[in-house]
Amino acid sequence: MSITPKTVPTTADVDAFIASVENEVRRDDARTLKRMMERVTGQPARMWGPSIVGFGSYHYVYPTGNQGDAAAASFSPRKAATTVYVAEGFAGHAERLARLGPHTTSVSCLYIKRLSAVDVGVLEEIVTASYRNVTERWPAER
Repeated sequence: MSITPKTVPTTADVDAFIASVENEVRRDDARTLKRMMERVTGQPARMWGPSIVGFGSYHYVYPTGNQGDAAAASFSPRKAATTVYVAEGFAGHAERLARLGPHTTSVSCLYIKRLSAVDVGVLEEIVTASYRNVTERWPAER
């Protein structure tokens, strides 16, 4: 299982956060990702912590007994790259990642420097599949 960001939902204004992103590319990419993730998840954007834009939620319980809530789909426009969180990790996404274009990954983070350099349709496939997998495995209701 992947690492889940330790963040909580806030009432901060998502559009104000995105408008405050200094890097113009990251700011424009964040606007595009917000629209895409709202469409594919059917959920409104909400801030999780000070810098993660999340959509929907799920309640996870690990075999160790650790549990919590996390955004079911999310991204963060970081300084070096935009991070798209893929909560269940990348094991089921190898073929999609091969088609995506320039990116790097860590445990559950997909790093993209410019949306214009990747296939946004493939990114949408990854987000859609990840959202479905997470919300089916760990529904938000407890």
